[in-house]
Amino acid sequence: MTEIPISHMLFVSTALFFIGMYGFFTRRNMITMLMAIELMLNSVNINFVIFNKYLYPDKMDGIFFTIFVITIAAAEAAVAIAIIINLYRSHQSIDVEEADNLKN
Repeated sequence: MTEIPISHMLFVSTALFFIGMYGFFTRRNMITMLMAIELMLNSVNINFVIFNKYLYPDKMDGIFFTIFVITIAAAEAAVAIAIIINLYRSHQSIDVEEADNLKN
């Protein structure tokens, strides 16, 4: 069984991060923006695991950081979805462009 080179894994991680960044900056829907942020966090998790495997193969620091980031991302997603649901209930929209109307 052949091992995947680190450059391929870093390319996938970088591609995921920039796809998430593109999604965050080009979408107006809050749900898709939240999904883009989650995509960026997952690409960072991939980097933690990759660098842990290649730099410190006998330690678990990268894995612990990854578990910590996944936990924080789950809490962030739960709070963000609760905020989005409240905004939708009060304004009948989750479009970011209509944020000026939220002031009134």
